[in-house]
Amino acid sequence: MPTPPLGPEVDPTPRPLPARIPHRGASVVLEPLRTEHAQELWAAAQSPGAEDGWAYLGYGPFADEGAMRRHVAAFAAQHDPMAWAVRPALTGTVDGWLTLMEISPADSAIEIGHIWFSPRMQRTRAATEAMFLLIRHAMDDLGYRRLVWKCHALNAPSRAAAARLGFRYEGTLRAIKVIKGRLRDTAQFSILADEWPARREAIAAWLADGNWDEAGRPRAPLARASHPPLPWIAAAG
Repeated sequence: MPTPPLGPEVDPTPRPLPARIPHRGASVVLEPLRTEHAQELWAAAQSPGAEDGWAYLGYGPFADEGAMRRHVAAFAAQHDPMAWAVRPALTGTVDGWLTLMEISPADSAIEIGHIWFSPRMQRTRAATEAMFLLIRHAMDDLGYRRLVWKCHALNAPSRAAAARLGFRYEGTLRAIKVIKGRLRDTAQFSILADEWPARREAIAAWLADGNWDEAGRPRAPLARASHPPLPWIAAAG
Protein backbone atom coordinates (compact mmCIF):
# COMPACT_ATOMS: atom_id res chain seq x y z
CA MET A 1 0.00 0.00 0.00
CA PRO A 2 1.49 3.41 -0.93
CA THR A 3 2.76 5.63 1.85
CA PRO A 4 0.69 8.82 2.31
CA PRO A 5 2.53 11.93 1.06
CA LEU A 6 4.22 13.88 3.83
CA GLY A 7 6.07 17.15 4.10
CA PRO A 8 9.88 17.37 4.18
CA GLU A 9 11.72 16.53 7.38
CA VAL A 10 13.10 19.54 9.26
CA ASP A 11 15.04 20.27 12.39
CA PRO A 12 12.31 20.12 15.09
CA THR A 13 14.36 21.98 17.70
CA PRO A 14 12.21 24.78 19.17
CA ARG A 15 13.48 28.25 18.34
CA PRO A 16 14.33 30.71 21.14
CA LEU A 17 11.77 33.19 22.36
CA PRO A 18 12.52 36.83 21.50
CA ALA A 19 14.14 38.83 24.26
CA ARG A 20 13.06 42.26 25.41
CA ILE A 21 16.23 43.97 24.17
CA PRO A 22 16.88 47.11 22.07
CA HIS A 23 17.82 46.97 18.39
CA ARG A 24 19.84 49.74 16.78
CA GLY A 25 20.05 50.61 13.09
CA ALA A 26 21.52 53.49 11.09
CA SER A 27 18.29 55.52 11.06
CA VAL A 28 16.25 54.15 13.97
CA VAL A 29 16.42 52.56 17.40
CA LEU A 30 13.89 50.03 18.69
CA GLU A 31 13.42 50.25 22.45
CA PRO A 32 11.43 47.68 24.44
CA LEU A 33 8.08 49.40 24.98
CA ARG A 34 7.67 50.98 28.44
CA THR A 35 4.96 53.06 30.07
CA GLU A 36 7.41 55.99 30.00
CA HIS A 37 7.07 56.09 26.20
CA ALA A 38 3.39 57.05 26.45
CA GLN A 39 3.94 60.82 26.52
CA GLU A 40 5.97 60.83 23.30
CA LEU A 41 3.56 58.39 21.66
CA TRP A 42 0.62 60.59 22.58
CA ALA A 43 2.39 63.57 21.01
CA ALA A 44 3.07 61.53 17.86
CA ALA A 45 -0.60 60.56 17.71
CA GLN A 46 -1.57 64.25 17.55
CA SER A 47 0.15 64.69 14.16
CA PRO A 48 -2.19 65.77 11.32
CA GLY A 49 -3.69 62.69 9.68
CA ALA A 50 -2.78 60.38 12.56
CA GLU A 51 -6.37 59.31 13.23
CA ASP A 52 -6.52 57.31 9.98
CA GLY A 53 -3.68 55.14 11.24
CA TRP A 54 -5.98 53.50 13.80
CA ALA A 55 -8.61 52.46 11.25
CA TYR A 56 -7.49 48.83 10.94
CA LEU A 57 -6.18 48.26 14.48
CA GLY A 58 -8.25 46.77 17.28
CA TYR A 59 -7.57 49.79 19.52
CA GLY A 60 -7.28 53.56 19.23
CA PRO A 61 -7.60 56.39 18.65
CA PHE A 62 -7.28 57.29 22.31
CA ALA A 63 -9.40 59.97 23.97
CA ASP A 64 -6.54 61.50 25.95
CA GLU A 65 -2.98 60.92 27.12
CA GLY A 66 -4.21 58.94 30.13
CA ALA A 67 -5.99 56.45 27.88
CA MET A 68 -2.86 56.13 25.75
CA ARG A 69 -0.77 55.58 28.89
CA ARG A 70 -3.07 52.80 30.12
CA HIS A 71 -2.91 51.07 26.76
CA VAL A 72 0.88 51.34 26.57
CA ALA A 73 1.26 50.03 30.15
CA ALA A 74 -0.85 46.96 29.37
CA PHE A 75 0.81 46.45 25.98
CA ALA A 76 4.32 46.68 27.45
CA ALA A 77 3.51 44.02 30.06
CA GLN A 78 2.75 41.33 27.46
CA HIS A 79 5.18 38.76 26.15
CA ASP A 80 3.09 37.87 23.09
CA PRO A 81 2.77 40.27 21.41
CA MET A 82 6.16 41.69 22.43
CA ALA A 83 6.30 45.39 21.61
CA TRP A 84 9.04 47.86 20.76
CA ALA A 85 8.86 51.64 20.63
CA VAL A 86 10.36 53.14 17.46
CA ARG A 87 12.69 56.14 17.78
CA PRO A 88 13.88 57.53 14.41
CA ALA A 89 17.26 59.28 14.49
CA LEU A 90 15.85 62.13 12.40
CA THR A 91 13.36 63.24 15.07
CA GLY A 92 14.85 61.71 18.22
CA THR A 93 11.32 61.10 19.49
CA VAL A 94 9.26 57.92 19.76
CA ASP A 95 7.01 57.90 16.70
CA GLY A 96 5.37 54.47 16.77
CA TRP A 97 5.52 50.84 17.80
CA LEU A 98 5.58 47.35 16.32
CA THR A 99 5.65 43.82 17.69
CA LEU A 100 6.66 40.22 17.29
CA MET A 101 3.61 38.08 17.99
CA GLU A 102 1.90 34.70 17.50
CA ILE A 103 5.26 33.27 18.59
CA SER A 104 5.42 29.49 18.07
CA PRO A 105 8.93 28.22 18.89
CA ALA A 106 8.02 24.55 18.29
CA ASP A 107 6.75 25.34 14.78
CA SER A 108 9.54 27.86 14.11
CA ALA A 109 6.88 30.42 13.13
CA ILE A 110 6.52 34.04 14.20
CA GLU A 111 4.59 37.11 13.05
CA ILE A 112 5.43 40.79 12.77
CA GLY A 113 2.39 42.93 13.49
CA HIS A 114 0.59 45.60 15.52
CA ILE A 115 2.49 48.14 13.43
CA TRP A 116 1.55 51.73 14.19
CA PHE A 117 3.67 54.60 12.84
CA SER A 118 2.77 58.27 13.11
CA PRO A 119 2.28 60.13 9.80
CA ARG A 120 5.69 61.83 10.08
CA MET A 121 7.36 58.40 10.17
CA GLN A 122 5.32 56.61 7.51
CA ARG A 123 7.07 55.83 4.21
CA THR A 124 10.49 56.80 5.59
CA ARG A 125 13.83 55.06 5.73
CA ALA A 126 13.33 54.66 9.49
CA ALA A 127 9.99 52.91 9.01
CA THR A 128 11.48 50.32 6.67
CA GLU A 129 14.54 49.83 8.88
CA ALA A 130 12.38 49.37 11.99
CA MET A 131 10.58 46.46 10.34
CA PHE A 132 13.83 45.11 8.91
CA LEU A 133 15.51 45.05 12.33
CA LEU A 134 12.79 42.85 13.83
CA ILE A 135 12.51 40.62 10.77
CA ARG A 136 16.28 40.10 10.72
CA HIS A 137 16.28 39.38 14.45
CA ALA A 138 13.58 36.73 14.05
CA MET A 139 15.07 35.05 10.98
CA ASP A 140 18.83 35.42 11.50
CA ASP A 141 19.38 35.72 15.25
CA LEU A 142 16.59 33.39 16.41
CA GLY A 143 16.44 31.11 13.37
CA TYR A 144 12.71 31.09 12.73
CA ARG A 145 11.64 29.28 9.57
CA ARG A 146 8.39 31.12 8.86
CA LEU A 147 7.66 34.82 9.25
CA VAL A 148 4.04 35.94 8.89
CA TRP A 149 2.41 39.26 8.01
CA LYS A 150 -1.37 39.59 8.40
CA CYS A 151 -3.56 42.62 7.82
CA HIS A 152 -7.12 43.68 7.17
CA ALA A 153 -7.86 42.66 3.59
CA LEU A 154 -9.01 46.24 2.86
CA ASN A 155 -5.80 47.78 4.22
CA ALA A 156 -4.14 48.67 0.92
CA PRO A 157 -1.04 50.38 2.46
CA SER A 158 -0.30 47.32 4.62
CA ARG A 159 -0.71 44.95 1.68
CA ALA A 160 1.64 47.14 -0.36
CA ALA A 161 4.20 47.18 2.46
CA ALA A 162 4.10 43.38 2.70
CA ALA A 163 4.71 43.03 -1.04
CA ARG A 164 7.49 45.63 -0.98
CA LEU A 165 9.33 43.79 1.80
CA GLY A 166 9.02 40.51 -0.11
CA PHE A 167 6.24 38.73 1.75
CA ARG A 168 4.35 36.24 -0.38
CA TYR A 169 0.55 36.39 -0.44
CA GLU A 170 -0.97 33.13 0.81
CA GLY A 171 -4.67 33.93 0.73
CA THR A 172 -7.50 35.67 2.56
CA LEU A 173 -9.22 34.32 5.65
CA ARG A 174 -12.83 35.37 5.23
CA ALA A 175 -14.94 36.88 8.02
CA ILE A 176 -12.40 35.76 10.62
CA LYS A 177 -12.66 38.66 13.09
CA VAL A 178 -14.93 41.39 14.36
CA ILE A 179 -12.94 44.61 14.89
CA LYS A 180 -14.67 47.65 16.36
CA GLY A 181 -18.04 46.20 15.46
CA ARG A 182 -17.15 45.49 11.83
CA LEU A 183 -16.48 42.19 10.10
CA ARG A 184 -12.89 41.71 8.98
CA ASP A 185 -11.35 39.56 6.27
CA THR A 186 -7.63 38.99 6.91
CA ALA A 187 -5.02 38.84 4.14
CA GLN A 188 -2.08 36.61 5.04
CA PHE A 189 1.50 36.73 3.74
CA SER A 190 4.76 34.98 4.65
CA ILE A 191 8.50 34.81 4.09
CA LEU A 192 10.19 31.43 4.53
CA ALA A 193 13.78 30.80 5.56
CA ASP A 194 14.96 29.91 2.05
CA GLU A 195 13.41 33.11 0.66
CA TRP A 196 14.83 35.38 3.32
CA PRO A 197 18.51 35.76 2.23
CA ALA A 198 17.55 37.39 -1.08
CA ARG A 199 15.14 39.76 0.67
CA ARG A 200 17.70 40.56 3.39
CA GLU A 201 20.24 41.59 0.75
CA ALA A 202 17.71 43.67 -1.20
CA ILE A 203 16.45 45.55 1.86
CA ALA A 204 19.97 46.06 3.24
CA ALA A 205 21.09 47.49 -0.13
CA TRP A 206 18.14 49.91 -0.13
CA LEU A 207 18.90 51.01 3.45
CA ALA A 208 22.66 51.45 2.83
CA ASP A 209 23.99 55.01 3.21
CA GLY A 210 25.20 55.01 -0.38
CA ASN A 211 21.63 54.68 -1.64
CA TRP A 212 20.58 58.00 -0.08
CA ASP A 213 21.21 61.43 -1.56
CA GLU A 214 21.89 64.68 0.31
CA ALA A 215 18.16 65.45 0.47
CA GLY A 216 17.42 62.12 2.18
CA ARG A 217 15.86 60.47 -0.89
CA PRO A 218 16.68 56.94 -2.05
CA ARG A 219 18.63 56.80 -5.30
CA ALA A 220 17.19 53.41 -6.26
CA PRO A 221 13.89 51.78 -5.29
CA LEU A 222 13.71 48.66 -3.16
CA ALA A 223 14.04 45.67 -5.48
CA ARG A 224 10.83 43.66 -5.60
CA ALA A 225 10.71 39.95 -4.87
CA SER A 226 9.92 37.62 -7.75
CA HIS A 227 7.81 34.72 -6.53
CA PRO A 228 6.80 31.69 -8.58
CA PRO A 229 3.12 30.76 -8.36
CA LEU A 230 2.07 28.92 -5.23
CA PRO A 231 1.83 25.14 -5.88
CA TRP A 232 -1.96 24.95 -5.70
CA ILE A 233 -2.33 28.02 -7.93
CA ALA A 234 -0.01 26.48 -10.52
CA ALA A 235 -1.95 23.21 -10.37
CA ALA A 236 -5.26 25.02 -10.77
CA GLY A 237 -3.96 26.95 -13.76
